[in-house]
Amino acid sequence: MSDLDQFRQDTRTWLEENCPESMRTPILGFEGIYNGGRNPEIDDPDQKVWCDRMAERGWTVPHWPKEYGGGGLSSGEVKVLREEMARIGARLPLDSFGISMLGPALLEFGTEEQKAEHLPPICRGEIRWCQGYSEPNAGSDLASLQTRADDHGDHYIINGQKVWTSYADKADWIFCLVRTDNSGSKHEGISFVLFDMDQPGVSARPIKLISGSSPFCETFFDDARADKKNLVGEEGKGWTIAKYLLTHEREMISGFGTAPKKSLGVSSAETMGRDASGRLSNGVLRQTIAQYQLDALAFAATMSRVGDEVKAGHGLGAASSIFKYYGTELNKRRNELNLAVYGERALGWEGDVYHGGQLSRDWLRSKGNSIEGGTSEVQLNIVAKRVLGLPDA
Repeated sequence: MSDLDQFRQDTRTWLEENCPESMRTPILGFEGIYNGGRNPEIDDPDQKVWCDRMAERGWTVPHWPKEYGGGGLSSGEVKVLREEMARIGARLPLDSFGISMLGPALLEFGTEEQKAEHLPPICRGEIRWCQGYSEPNAGSDLASLQTRADDHGDHYIINGQKVWTSYADKADWIFCLVRTDNSGSKHEGISFVLFDMDQPGVSARPIKLISGSSPFCETFFDDARADKKNLVGEEGKGWTIAKYLLTHEREMISGFGTAPKKSLGVSSAETMGRDASGRLSNGVLRQTIAQYQLDALAFAATMSRVGDEVKAGHGLGAASSIFKYYGTELNKRRNELNLAVYGERALGWEGDVYHGGQLSRDWLRSKGNSIEGGTSEVQLNIVAKRVLGLPDA
């Protein structure tokens, strides 16, 4: 038996013994995702039990180094772990911006002290992070940001506003782009700082979306404090870190295109009926769904391959824009197909017959995927210039 085979056997045994039965059911909407934090939102007590058990082994972030709370697993072992979790339908024990965005940036640019302070609590789900990037007049043109950080010796005083800050009203800490110098070009003088949201001078106000939910917030800083020990990288050189982090954000958002859900073909046949051969009775829709599922499988395979390449030390870089664009388009296609399958039952806002309005809300929410994290138009420009090397118009 090879080492990897032994690891699979041991992992399978451990998961069977330690994953609660309630954590082997599909997640329905964003509410079922466990994000951790000082005051975690818990729909089921087993969410925290499952997170704590996995965190003890470092398996909430299995590919991070052990000294920072991760599992220290090889890419092959991570793949086996994911496969064995999928085999029993195990949920991810923890999902957070600390894992998907801040953590990679700290591993690349943080000091040893910053890594030791912030990464282990991320792995254990003790601190929930939000992202302070966009501003009312700095969206796609992010480098125009004006939130100011004034030097006060061992700390900065922060004043300004951020917008579209996901879950800022629930987050404990924020990783934030601030302007520390106005003397150079707009890309210069930007710094990347971390600070606690639970302090005087920090407030967050949810923005209600057309889907009825409020994951995004307006965030205001009025003489908020950020200790200089939590300046990541050099002062005024935060744009480099910001761009690096954005590649991970785009990769995270692209995952909407491969989100594990019940096969659309199976659910369609159950809803609309089957023909004599047991296939979805609507031939035109059957063909459309088959094409979608082939595209989704190809995309998932490509994401897996590139993920292995990244773990092997090959950077993702501008190629993240390809995944962000295609993944969000796939997610919109899936939601459009759900409307076609369920018909008028997908259009209601509440009630069992309308699935609690989840289908219509998901469809409306999916429209934002092609805006958040950089619009589809911005991603296509990046692909044209940075990936294909096309000249400017």
